[in-house]
Amino acid sequence: MNIRIADEQKDYDKIWKIFSNVILTADTYVFDPKTPKEALHKNWFANYMDTFVAVDDNDEILGTYIIKPNQIDLGNHIANCSYMVNPKYQGQGIGRKLCEHSIKFAKDKGYLGIQFNIVVSTNTNAVALWKKYGFKIIGTTPKGFRHKNIGFVDTYIMFKDLQDN
Repeated sequence: MNIRIADEQKDYDKIWKIFSNVILTADTYVFDPKTPKEALHKNWFANYMDTFVAVDDNDEILGTYIIKPNQIDLGNHIANCSYMVNPKYQGQGIGRKLCEHSIKFAKDKGYLGIQFNIVVSTNTNAVALWKKYGFKIIGTTPKGFRHKNIGFVDTYIMFKDLQDN
């Protein structure tokens, strides 16, 4: 597996396939399951984001992530990331590799930390993975997400200080 910068022209349709399948479940991401394909540009390829893909030897996209400033101007020293793994490759360590890559990239780019603004509490695999990589829950929003099957569930704000090794 190799992680490379995404090429919007070349990778757009493949990333859209992953993005649309992930948001269709309406259980981990805030995007409306009916988000149109054209919106991927602003959600995954905006000019203030760095977009990456994990690919196999045949250049099939196994997963993708974005990294961007969490806030503008005086808050832009903290990164924010979003990760998506192709559903047919879940459970194979792709998310772990994307997380490792994003932490290194963030440090290299000069970010002082990474903050996840909304991690759905019922997404226990993601919460456990982020904790394994040193992210801490620093806040909870009660009923912050409308889960498709469960209804309102809490969300977490998670943070990793990149100045700590």
